[in-house]
Amino acid sequence: MRRPVEGEVHVHYGQIYVETDPDSYGPGLEEAFAGQSAGLCGAATPGALWLNTGLHTGSVGFTVEVHEKAPPLDPAWEDVVEVSFRPASADSALVEWGGGGSWQLDLEETDYRVRYCARGMDQASEQDTRTDGEPRLDCYLLQFWPAPPEPDRVLKQTSQAAAYWHRYARELPPPPTPAERAEAERQARLAQETAERERRLAFERWQWGGQPPSQALRDVGGNVRGLLEFDPALVHAIDASGPATQREVALFAARRACEAAGLTALDWVADALTALAEGRPLPPPFDDETRMWETLATDPRVPDRTVGRAVPPERPPFRPPASPGTPVPQALEATQAVVGPAAAVARTQASGSGPYASAIRQVAGSGSSAAAKPQVAGSGLHAMAVTFGPPDPYVRMSQPHMALPAVTDAAGPDPLRAALDAVFAAVVTYGENHPALLAEVWSVVRGTGR
Repeated sequence: MRRPVEGEVHVHYGQIYVETDPDSYGPGLEEAFAGQSAGLCGAATPGALWLNTGLHTGSVGFTVEVHEKAPPLDPAWEDVVEVSFRPASADSALVEWGGGGSWQLDLEETDYRVRYCARGMDQASEQDTRTDGEPRLDCYLLQFWPAPPEPDRVLKQTSQAAAYWHRYARELPPPPTPAERAEAERQARLAQETAERERRLAFERWQWGGQPPSQALRDVGGNVRGLLEFDPALVHAIDASGPATQREVALFAARRACEAAGLTALDWVADALTALAEGRPLPPPFDDETRMWETLATDPRVPDRTVGRAVPPERPPFRPPASPGTPVPQALEATQAVVGPAAAVARTQASGSGPYASAIRQVAGSGSSAAAKPQVAGSGLHAMAVTFGPPDPYVRMSQPHMALPAVTDAAGPDPLRAALDAVFAAVVTYGENHPALLAEVWSVVRGTGR
């Protein structure tokens, strides 16, 4: 015989447990005792034991013994029950309420008979709480020995507390059959999968301005995400407008960007816009990115124009949809195991209205954005500036450097991407004045303006 636990343990809500399933938090109260006639040791859920005590809160005497065969029953114990039990894994432990202290039991994965003995339950129940320094009120003995499964039994009943729990167990409906339990688990998985799918779809709709994107928008790449921040409805309208209108939008955005930057008077920019309008390949220097930026850096006619950063409008944060698959907050879930007069108090605290309630707040993080700003040096190379959080409207951007990508974007092979990228480049070129540009782009999409 060995004693893995001997001394005192702390109980709360009159509960302590044996847990052997590392992937489970243990059963609920009804689940633990369903179908039993003994109400002190709940063994209806495989791999777990729910142990009731007379004391509500405080330390109780507690001993665990593991025997090779059934030990004799000591008549000094006032209340005694027996149940059958099989650990779900080699990791078995006596665990306090709320995951406090725990003691390894080192039980084998075999069938056991379990005897749970109690003394002093009524006195402890009447006092309710034991503080440090007060005399011990109740004590318990939990014994294990290898034995084939048998029905649970009440071997001895003396206290009113034990009578209450026996009556509680006998009034519960029978436990689910293995087939019913498997079906319930399957339904729970389906509900969780449905909830996760609904959340993903809701988040996608939120990202795309309230409506799901077409497959073309999902696949387009480029700066579609950047333009979404400014006008998601326009993104969907451009997608639905068709290739001819998309090419028209791309050319319009490139031309407006170059006009805002003061570049249309430059012959090499004007030639590129003409080639775009006629559907021809872009002429030099737009056929080589490095040479394009070198030309911009070395042409003395390029105006020195700056604009404040374009700041997208604010929008409501994402709110996940409520669904049957949404998990119950842990604090409220824990209170479901509390019965009797303590239940009302426990639920009050967990709901946030009691004197010891704690507030749980979820803080949604802000996203990040990245904007490319070519910086021309003597070598003609350019770099990318990455910013996190909302753009600083007081930072001035070079309009000529923002406008040139609108020309190359508009010449792209995919009409949809060409339109979206060119409009986004024009938005950053217009900077703080971008609402006027977007209004004009809407006119082009609707066929009411050029």
